[in-house]
Amino acid sequence: MRQIDILVTGQMPGGSDSFVHGDLRVVFHKWGGSAPLPLIDGRPWAFVDWVLPDLSGLELCRRLRCDPQTETAHVTMVLEEDEAEAKRRALRAGADDYIIGPIDRSSVLDRVLSVQLPEAEIPARTLRLGDLSLDLSALQARWKDKPIGLMPNEFRLLRYLMEQPGQVFSRGQLIAALGKVEQPIDERTVDAWVSRLRRALRDAGAGYPLRTVRSLGYVLDKP
Repeated sequence: MRQIDILVTGQMPGGSDSFVHGDLRVVFHKWGGSAPLPLIDGRPWAFVDWVLPDLSGLELCRRLRCDPQTETAHVTMVLEEDEAEAKRRALRAGADDYIIGPIDRSSVLDRVLSVQLPEAEIPARTLRLGDLSLDLSALQARWKDKPIGLMPNEFRLLRYLMEQPGQVFSRGQLIAALGKVEQPIDERTVDAWVSRLRRALRDAGAGYPLRTVRSLGYVLDKP
C-alpha cells in the first residue's frame, strides 16, 4: 500500500485520523514547523501556513527543501488571501502549489486525491551513528557487524532517535512522533519500549547510548 504522510502546520478541523482510499493510505501529522519532524514512513506532503508563530511560511518552505528528509516533499502553501504576489513568492520559495485557507480535513484530502504525484520509491537509506547503523530497506539494526534483534516499535523508536541524535524527547512527543496518537497509549508504554531497546543495544555491545534526562524524557547521545 502506498502511503502519504501529511504535515500540517496549522489548525485542521475535521480530525486527523488516517484515511484509506484504494491502495493509498494518508497519515496526518500536526507539526509546528520549528519542532522536530515526526517519523515519516511514506511520501511527505507539507501544508505550510503563510504565517506561523515562530517563522514565516516562506522560510519554512526553504528549510524543508534543505532537509534530506523532506527535500523531495510535495509542499502546498496555505495562503491567507488570493493574491498574485503571494502566489509568486510561494512558488519562488520552493512550494509546488498553493491553496487558499482556511483548510480542513476534507479540503486537504480533496487536494491530495486530485493531484497525481509521480510514482517514486522512497530511496534506500542507512542511518549511521558511530558504530551503530540502521538499514531502513532491510529493517535491520547493527552494532558494528552484529545484528540487533528489535521488535517493530523498538526499531521505529531507534530510527527516530537516530534521525535526530542529541535531541531530548518527552514521552508524549515520542508517542506523537511514532504515529501512536490514534490509539490511546499510556506514557509508561514508552518506558517499556526504551527498556527493551536499551537491553538489545547492551546485549549487542553498544553500551548505554540511550539516556534518561530527568523530568524531560530520553535522548540518544552522539558518539
